Amino acid sequence: MFGQGGGSLYTPILVLLGYAALISVSTSLVLNLITALFATIVYYRSKLVDLRLAVAFIPGIVAGSFLGGALGNFVSTTLLLWLFVIFLAGAGGRMVYTHWEKTSTNELGPKYPSHLTYAIIILFSFGVGIISGLLGVGGGILIVPFLIFAYKVPTKLSAGTAGFVVIFSSLFGVLGHSAFGHLDYSLILPTLVAVAVGGTLGARLMVRTRSDWVKVGFGLVMWAFALQLIMKLIPL
Repeated sequence: MFGQGGGSLYTPILVLLGYAALISVSTSLVLNLITALFATIVYYRSKLVDLRLAVAFIPGIVAGSFLGGALGNFVSTTLLLWLFVIFLAGAGGRMVYTHWEKTSTNELGPKYPSHLTYAIIILFSFGVGIISGLLGVGGGILIVPFLIFAYKVPTKLSAGTAGFVVIFSSLFGVLGHSAFGHLDYSLILPTLVAVAVGGTLGARLMVRTRSDWVKVGFGLVMWAFALQLIMKLIPL
């Protein structure tokens, strides 16, 4: 529904179910890829993907995601989980805040970037890509607000465009992880159908409905997972 791929929940769920951190992250990226792919098909058919703007993100997101996926193999599991706790806490707050923020209702579309702002987008997307590959989150939760506030892109168009970008961040994050063999196909294969169906349904819901209240609920869920990961990291 929000152009995020789902990794914000896939990774902590798998960790809390007992899977190793690297397996959880790499599996999350694969599921992100499938979710974003099926959701983007719906968005594209509904004319909610701005390809011209999305292409600006691809060079940075591809390089950053591959690097982040590879770096995950050299970061301690405990540090990786604490980084994810911080991400969940911040991203959850960002989602909850949408209930009070006022966004532009302008539907005329975004301002297209100059050569200078193209460079800013590439640097931003490179940083998002590293986070994506390292934590298995896709990066949509950072790209959507960037599009809304930096380029005044309407919310639904932001979600559709971010979903398209997440395909590339997830794909190259997976390639970074696969270079070191951290893919569990017995875990990945049974979950692909579920996320494909879920991604399609979520995108259809976004096209048809307002989703402010869902965003708040999603943020609260992210906080709940952050708390559970803290309890896992600091046994009482």
